[in-house]
Amino acid sequence: MKINRRFTDGKRDVFSTIEWTTRTSKIHNSDGSVVFEMNDAEIPKEWSQLATDIVVSKYFRKAGVPQFDQDGVPVVKDGKPVFGPEKSVRQVVHRLAGCWAHWGQEHGYFDSADDAQAFYDELSYMLITQMAAPNSPQWFNTGLNWAYGINSPAQGHWIADHLTGSLSLAKDAYTHPQPHACFIQSVSDDLVNEGGIMDLWVRVARLFKYGSGTGTNFSRLRGENEPLSGGGRSSGLMSFL
Repeated sequence: MKINRRFTDGKRDVFSTIEWTTRTSKIHNSDGSVVFEMNDAEIPKEWSQLATDIVVSKYFRKAGVPQFDQDGVPVVKDGKPVFGPEKSVRQVVHRLAGCWAHWGQEHGYFDSADDAQAFYDELSYMLITQMAAPNSPQWFNTGLNWAYGINSPAQGHWIADHLTGSLSLAKDAYTHPQPHACFIQSVSDDLVNEGGIMDLWVRVARLFKYGSGTGTNFSRLRGENEPLSGGGRSSGLMSFL
């Protein structure tokens, strides 16, 4: 692909073209107690407080991110690097657009390195200025491994080989993260076996854990008072929903 620039010129760092400020983000319960608070989060000045609260409370990674001082020097304690949360929209946008550009280069999407850089710059600008935004699982998961080396054990997700289309279980949580937003799942008329009702609970929890949403097609389940193979009658869908 060739990427034409529309918002950036390739001569300046895209983040330097935006005016930045620091803000406090605080989320309260209905009784006034504080659920979440972060001070001095770096935000584009044009963003509303609502946008600030959403990205800081929901989408800033809260752990495992290398920390730097005001001069950009890594923070070290007792000879070891210090880790903590993301503190700037710059970091979030960089890990998203940077990871997308990296994947594009890795799989031969771009005609040249200049096109990959233009892709990164243009997407970064659009995200910073709120021209565009990805879905929640992208904000949550994409780029954590690429940008920070963050990983965790596999959670039972399947991935497709981009060349063959064959499916396999992911070996970990973040080298192939969950970036997809919405699912409609099927469920078989079975209580405990694979594909059945209790297996559905696990699949739903797995998707929710990484920020996705899911619905279910329940049409294969028997209705209330229909006979069961072991005797008795079905309590119906609503009993376990």
